[in-house]
Amino acid sequence: MSEALRQARRVVVKVGSSLVTNEGRGVDAEAIGNWCRQMAALAHQGLEVVMVSSGAIAEGMKRLGWTSRPTELSELQAAAAVGQMGLAQMYESQLSRHGMGSAQVLLTHADLADRERYLNARSTLLTLLGLKVIPVINENDTVVNDEIKFGDNDTLGALVANLIEADALIILTDQKGLYSADPRKNSDARFIDVAQAGDPALEEMAGGAGSRVGTGGMITKVLAAKRAAGSGASTVIAWGREPDVLLRLAAGEAIGTALVAGTGKTAARKQWILDHLQIHGAVRIDAGAVAKLTQEGASLLPIGVTSVEGDFQRGDVIAVCDAQGQEVARGLASYSSAEARLIARKPSSQIAGLLGYTHGTELIHRDNLVLR
Repeated sequence: MSEALRQARRVVVKVGSSLVTNEGRGVDAEAIGNWCRQMAALAHQGLEVVMVSSGAIAEGMKRLGWTSRPTELSELQAAAAVGQMGLAQMYESQLSRHGMGSAQVLLTHADLADRERYLNARSTLLTLLGLKVIPVINENDTVVNDEIKFGDNDTLGALVANLIEADALIILTDQKGLYSADPRKNSDARFIDVAQAGDPALEEMAGGAGSRVGTGGMITKVLAAKRAAGSGASTVIAWGREPDVLLRLAAGEAIGTALVAGTGKTAARKQWILDHLQIHGAVRIDAGAVAKLTQEGASLLPIGVTSVEGDFQRGDVIAVCDAQGQEVARGLASYSSAEARLIARKPSSQIAGLLGYTHGTELIHRDNLVLR
């Protein structure tokens, strides 16, 4: 695990409400400043970093003068709207102090369940990372309901790790890591240094409610690690106020609890595309395109497409067939069937002229393509 973190090129960092807001007393400028300093240092070293930050509702409660978390949905949404202003402002100012640009991205779980919105979110985040900007992501609590009642940003962090194919998910919390039992109640509780993500025994160890500030608990972190492992990302659960925790983890130091993914990143993503998504259409490609895909691992460009079959939308899984109709690959379409028919046999440089916009140069990006 230490070696995996040392070699990681893209990580998602998630911090909880109690850390961000100093146990609910408003945005903790010093703590956020420390994490921003570390993230900027990692970015300057070439590491791509995404922050998933809780704290909007807690900061809103402080600004509104509320001492306890409300139960009315409208009040929770109002607190989120008020608090998000301060949270975004703090990250922007702290990151800019260290020469880094920042971007606020508000997501809901529904954004990542819809295939077209999934691709839009993925493209935006990867573009921001390519521009050396650190995205700061939070759940869009102002417009959702069940996420506020039952959701948590641990899950969102795992979904983002899956979305951008991160190498690791780092969950910073107010605990040192995972114990075999609650150490506050059981003196025989054993600290878990490393384990396999998804091990059912971990869920039994992690049972328990969250703090009065956030909505999660150790169980949500264990489940998030299991979810992240589905795309090949390993997870570290560590104390957020550990000095230079991000820098030390990136250097390979063992801190907190490491929950290791059992499947490599590439294999996990391919299995996800192969097993869990239904085919919605197909394209036929020429021999040159077949060779590019199968021999060079290239993306599928529109110029190699000879025909488009079926009716599919952007983000749907489609089959890629040779001239005889034999399936050679499948993947997530970057364009709908109607758009694909317009750009088929055309060079990528003409896409914008033909459609009036572009979703990229590829009909299927190689990261979203699996050979059969």
